[in-house]
Amino acid sequence: MQQIAINQPVPDFIVPATSGKNVRLSLLKGYKVVLFFYPKDNTPGCTIESQDFGANYQAFRDQNVLIFGVSRDSLASHEEFKEKQSLPFELISDSNESLCKLFEVVKDKEMYGKTVRSLNRSTFLIDETGVLLKEWRNVSVKEHVHEVLAFVKGGLKNRKAS
Repeated sequence: MQQIAINQPVPDFIVPATSGKNVRLSLLKGYKVVLFFYPKDNTPGCTIESQDFGANYQAFRDQNVLIFGVSRDSLASHEEFKEKQSLPFELISDSNESLCKLFEVVKDKEMYGKTVRSLNRSTFLIDETGVLLKEWRNVSVKEHVHEVLAFVKGGLKNRKAS
């Protein structure tokens, strides 16, 4: 499977999302796209991160950015989480891990003496033509959304900084 890389086109994908939608990257041309991967709906860090993206949603939209949250949770779980948190953006269900594999965000880790597959909190910014501009891996929730927004507002001058 092809992997993603900074300053390279992201392979097209079609994935199911909340509100009965399918998200297809090639149909989002003309918009910057933020994909933020998070481990699980209704957990403390994931709730805070989602709320932060929601609170800053209009600032991202003012910069021509579409936001999508991504986890391996089911669409039913996502619909409940989206409604409970009043999220203004769609959540992508990646239960088959196709996006997780493409973006290499699922890793094995030791937990209580057992190896488990865990989603590594990460965010990716794709430009208007489908090229990966920036990635943030192993994200700490605090201030993360503001870092992403600051990068987006910095525009093309940041393109070389990745």
